[in-house]
Amino acid sequence: QVQLVESGGGLVQTGGSLRLSCAASGRSFSRYAMGWFRQPPGKEREFVAAIRWSGANTYYTSSVKGRFTISRDNAKNTVYLQMNSLKPEDTAVYYCAAATSGSKWYAMDRRTYDYWGQGTQVTVSS
Repeated sequence: QVQLVESGGGLVQTGGSLRLSCAASGRSFSRYAMGWFRQPPGKEREFVAAIRWSGANTYYTSSVKGRFTISRDNAKNTVYLQMNSLKPEDTAVYYCAAATSGSKWYAMDRRTYDYWGQGTQVTVSS
């Protein structure tokens, strides 16, 4: 069992920055692919960014490329999402997720993630 706890959300003005953190329990964190998804109000949950177990490969949805950076610290069992140049359309509940099966993992497909956090609210005011 893996527990994920997000933190770092909040209210920020357009153009501001936030860093989300996701702390994971368990000893196998370094072997999991990790992802960030978000769910805007009234919309479905969507992919934001993902990172392989080693951190060597990262993936982003086009709308956040150049503004968001995903990273991980396997020694701390934590994955981060640095969000810069925030826009009102980034407003959403942000979730981190862990994929324990590397062979079945597809970064952008939420169905290939096995564990989810409870989410953290990010609100960007105009």
